[in-house]
Amino acid sequence: MGVTSGRRFQSARVAEFKESVIREMTRLAIQYNAVNLAQGFPDFSAPAEVKTAAQRAIAEDINQYSITWGAKSFRDAICNYYRRFYRLEIDPEREVTVCCGATEGMIASLLALLNPGDEVVLFEPFYENYWPDSQLSGAICRHVSLRPPDWTFDPDELRSAFTEQTRAVILNSPNNPTGRVFSIAELTSLARLCEEHDCLLLTDEIYEHIIFDGQRHIPPITLKHMRDHCVLVNSLSKTYSVTGWRVGWVIAPPELTASIRKVHDFLTVGAAAPLQHAGVTALNLPATYYSELARSYEIKRDLLIGILEKAGLRCYTPKGAYYVMCDISRFGFADDVSFCRYLVEDIGVAAVPGSSFFSDPANGSHLIRFCFAKKPETLEAAAERLARLQP
Repeated sequence: MGVTSGRRFQSARVAEFKESVIREMTRLAIQYNAVNLAQGFPDFSAPAEVKTAAQRAIAEDINQYSITWGAKSFRDAICNYYRRFYRLEIDPEREVTVCCGATEGMIASLLALLNPGDEVVLFEPFYENYWPDSQLSGAICRHVSLRPPDWTFDPDELRSAFTEQTRAVILNSPNNPTGRVFSIAELTSLARLCEEHDCLLLTDEIYEHIIFDGQRHIPPITLKHMRDHCVLVNSLSKTYSVTGWRVGWVIAPPELTASIRKVHDFLTVGAAAPLQHAGVTALNLPATYYSELARSYEIKRDLLIGILEKAGLRCYTPKGAYYVMCDISRFGFADDVSFCRYLVEDIGVAAVPGSSFFSDPANGSHLIRFCFAKKPETLEAAAERLARLQP
């Protein structure tokens, strides 16, 4: 029997794909028994009432398919949530699609709404999934730089990124990996360009409640004239510390939702029914839950920055999300990948190479990212190990 060639049967769509660097660092952390400050998941418990709701749903036999685009009770809860926080009226029957996490929500939206050759504007550095999502959709990426220390963009560079082929912009605010929370002025200028070029704005808003220093999250869908231009992607994962549940949603105008639902149906059929049921409980948690969430993460942020700076790393203070980007130039390593390998193998702490967030790896070769969604004792364990670093 002959041996088939993997290359012969490989789709051109994935020819340039690489393994997720973030997930790889978690595997290396396990292999070397390192403190995992790489992948963005909490190592502490989800809210007790949310876990209890999931357990109850399973016990009550809510274990079969829900409606493909989401259980009615969960879609209603999503709409009530946006009315409560943003005074936004959404139709649960025509504008909401429940997906298997924000990850599926984004790829389902791009596959449903883009054609091969369409152009997508990406702010860079970007979450590593966005480029493969665009490639799977046949789209061409045009990048706009977010520049340290504040990770702002040049309005002229943004404008020049738009062409006659621009079909969509992907915006993640609060931003992974930089922690940038986009201002109302920045969002307004972006909205004007989307209107002018009649293109869509896909917003990844999963860190919306993890914000610091008096910052405020503003969903672009709430801006004037943007309701018909926005596709909002969100999930339970980060706000409720349930990243393994994979329950998210997409909010879009009815005609776009109809297309997104078709793709979603054939990708995954539907998100886990009992976890959607528990999501109703999550979305109805009191206001104190969200203020305490932000406060607790701000404490963790400040703790980790103190640890990293003491170890000789230059930190860029995030205004949102739960990551810290650091400059490693003074350590003299060839690049970020070699430094992260040294960290995980010899120091015992896992971080993410900054190059994984850039179209040109060289632009991130002096950066690494740490995650502070961890228990204080986890961060203190990292501090003990990082004390061995020698700039």
